[in-house]
Amino acid sequence: MDGEHAGRFDGRVALVTGAGSGIGAAVAGRLAGQGAEVFTVDVDGPAAQAVAKKLPRAQPLTVDVAEPAQVDRAFAEVSRRHGRLDIVVHAAGVDDVTAKEWIAEALVAGRPPEVTGRLGDDGWRRVMRVNLDGTFHVLRAALRAMVPHRSGAVVTVGSSSAFDTLAGYPHYAASKAGVHALSQSVAKEAIAFGVRVNTVAPGPTETGMAARTPAALRHGFAGPRVRPYATPEEIADIAVFLASDESANLVGAVLLANGGRFTV
Repeated sequence: MDGEHAGRFDGRVALVTGAGSGIGAAVAGRLAGQGAEVFTVDVDGPAAQAVAKKLPRAQPLTVDVAEPAQVDRAFAEVSRRHGRLDIVVHAAGVDDVTAKEWIAEALVAGRPPEVTGRLGDDGWRRVMRVNLDGTFHVLRAALRAMVPHRSGAVVTVGSSSAFDTLAGYPHYAASKAGVHALSQSVAKEAIAFGVRVNTVAPGPTETGMAARTPAALRHGFAGPRVRPYATPEEIADIAVFLASDESANLVGAVLLANGGRFTV
């Protein structure tokens, strides 16, 4: 894919959150391979650094997107070094391994999952802080950097689970539905200033989250009538398309990428 689009992002500056692994790392690789100067951002600093070292034009930054001051400092650092920011892909997010285990246990036992009544405030807030609050922090910082230049492309990573909600996973579904609505509202505002915002909503993808998914749940997401789990690179190709000039007329789109598991 990179060879086919070599030079597509020559001279552009990109920032990718969640770039230490999974979809974020794949996006960073695609952008760098197509000419962009990439900042790999992750809460795991060594992971961000390891990805950056493999790329031709990349610099790592350690950032917890749930902390607005850290996000603002990272964007300010990019602006200080380059004077602009052309592309942001926000792939950082978290799941809840404990809730997944409760759901899997119920499936194996042949009973309905009971999660919401057992879900503590800390578990709810952790998912919302990273997935939804973090998206707000990144979108706000991106617009502050891009609006003065009247150009830019932002891509957020949502989830198919915002449409086909999984019983027993309310906080994750709510956080990702919020990402979609937040991104679309900001998109309608930002386009007046030349900044495009779009979202890719992956289905099951072979990432660290998938690796933490119990076998009973993984089995439920598979089947002969649908495509296998997506690779991070397949989702990255969609995100990079949304960041490119080829998607110039896409604003506020939510592209469902779930391998045929359902449509909306």
